[in-house]
Amino acid sequence: MAWTRDQMAERAAKELRDGFYVNLGIGIPTLVSNFIPPGMSVQLQSENGMLGMGPFPYEGEEDPDLINAGKQTVTALPTTSYFSSADSFAMIRGGHIDLAILGAMEVTETGDLANWMIPGKMVKGMGGAMDLVAGVKRVVVVMEHTAKSQPKLLHQCTLPLTGTAVIDMVITDLAVFTIDKENGTGMTLIELADGVALDEVKAKTEANFTVAPELLAKVA
Repeated sequence: MAWTRDQMAERAAKELRDGFYVNLGIGIPTLVSNFIPPGMSVQLQSENGMLGMGPFPYEGEEDPDLINAGKQTVTALPTTSYFSSADSFAMIRGGHIDLAILGAMEVTETGDLANWMIPGKMVKGMGGAMDLVAGVKRVVVVMEHTAKSQPKLLHQCTLPLTGTAVIDMVITDLAVFTIDKENGTGMTLIELADGVALDEVKAKTEANFTVAPELLAKVA
């Protein structure tokens, strides 16, 4: 049985570490903030100039002046700070953000990412994704495994690239993969969603991947 969006976000939250500065992308990645382990200090950064975002507000308590980069209303904490978007991107480009968790349209076995536009569709702009994948220390993608029954894990992206060899981990509703972008050894399947069979993942994945020995021993 495939993971729900919340379960995918909960799995992504396992990649957080105490003291991390983290940028969460639009969509499923925003849900990761709901699963930060108790007692762990994680500072959430937004490209529009906010560091230390709080949880999403309850209905009726929204402040329209407090939004993240995806135009969602958020809350502030006693430690929240505000600054210009120029300073925000200086943090990103300067390598001061430990982890970015992003959505994607396509990912390749070598860690290429396409997530900013579909040709022919209206886009407001490229956003901050290109800066994030170039400047952040570690990049995790959280996405559905397929779109309209077509694989999103590919040999080569068909959509315009956001970055090449930039992704460290992919979490889908079916499985978790790591990508060794430094040594170029490709994609490794390390975890299956509860009730999902290896054959299903293979059938719905165009990208080449190996299976981690520990996982292979479990499913053999």
